[in-house]
Amino acid sequence: MSITRRKFLKTASVGALALAAPHVWLPGNREAWGATLTAGEPIKVGLLFSLTGGLAVPEEDSTLVMQYAIDEINAAGGINGSPIEPVIVDAKSDFKVYSSKTRELILRDKVTSIFGCYTSASRKAILPIVMQQDNLLFYPTCYEGAECTQNTICTGPLANQHSKDLIPYMVDQFGPRVFFVGSNYVWPKESNKNAKVWLEQANGELLGEEYIPLGSSEFGPVIEKIRAAKPDFIFSTVVGASDIAFHRQFKQAGLKVDSMPIASLTTGEIETKAMGAEFGAGHFLSAPYFQALENPTNEKFVENFLGSPYGKNGTTHYNMEETYTSAYVFKGALEKAIADHGIEDVTPRKIRDAAAGIKLSADVSPEGEVWIDGENFNTWLVPKIGQCQADGSFKIVKEAPEHVAPDPYSIYPDIGKCTADGLLAPDGTLRTDVI
Repeated sequence: MSITRRKFLKTASVGALALAAPHVWLPGNREAWGATLTAGEPIKVGLLFSLTGGLAVPEEDSTLVMQYAIDEINAAGGINGSPIEPVIVDAKSDFKVYSSKTRELILRDKVTSIFGCYTSASRKAILPIVMQQDNLLFYPTCYEGAECTQNTICTGPLANQHSKDLIPYMVDQFGPRVFFVGSNYVWPKESNKNAKVWLEQANGELLGEEYIPLGSSEFGPVIEKIRAAKPDFIFSTVVGASDIAFHRQFKQAGLKVDSMPIASLTTGEIETKAMGAEFGAGHFLSAPYFQALENPTNEKFVENFLGSPYGKNGTTHYNMEETYTSAYVFKGALEKAIADHGIEDVTPRKIRDAAAGIKLSADVSPEGEVWIDGENFNTWLVPKIGQCQADGSFKIVKEAPEHVAPDPYSIYPDIGKCTADGLLAPDGTLRTDVI
């Protein structure tokens, strides 16, 4: 399936570029960075997640697990003897708050990096500020790709590590006829563009595509369209509180999971716990992490986290684990940057550069060994598919045989390649018209 450059540029302009002035990295801009790290003094980081509102279901846990990881790192001596100090912000599920608080974290609180956001809409709301101020965002969840910024490190899966396996698996197991349902913002729409490519390659058939306002809980009209279409399965990119409402209303409407399961990129253990296991049972999720993973590191992580004051919600899940690993990527990158430059000369850009190739071993990462790609600063990981069980846990039904490289432009081969210096066009020139 071919995606034209014109169509891509139109999408990009509607998404990120309409939010602010052109995104440019300001190399070596010490005035924008505005802070100096000092040996033995606290290293400030921003935790920018929603603790209230429709996005709090996954994002509160991200704040909690980051605090847990920071406590763990500090208890082991911090970073070169300096403790990490979190500055915690409630973004209130409001994109304007994400944006305004980003500016405060960088300019007022002088944070070294920001860990935050769950939706691509919130990420795109803060990226112009992060880039203009020469800071660094650790984005710890899945996203759609089609982006090549020099100030984002992502520890979650891209579409080629996510729906690329899920779509053909569902077609093979349940049949070719599928109905797409998503929240109405950039990630579901771009993710569905990818899913359509995988669906075409699997000889599937798209029966319908519906989007619900972010935060909405009204799925009656969509469910009636699904009932009329009679798909073999539903592909869902619905997020947050809306996701919980969708699964509940699916069951309440009498739709049957055995003949029409929902295959999701977002419905993990925390969403299932919030909706009730009976509403999640039988449905599917694609993710690199599940609480049920059987390895010593994960078993220790689950036991210790749930036994800590931060484990109050009673479960671990993919987004939480990807946030946890981002803390250790930051630790490894900052330690390397300090070794290369000395602590007082470290900047967010130097932390980002040092992150290239940072590897978390299987005794650190609960999902197993992962590492940061040295060119596009996304993560090499092992995709997995799980089916929700009656108790709300997930049984892994498929796992990739080896690590899969992140490919931000997997369905846009004519756009170029994301490198450490920016997006290179096929002719080798650096592109400035898209990020």
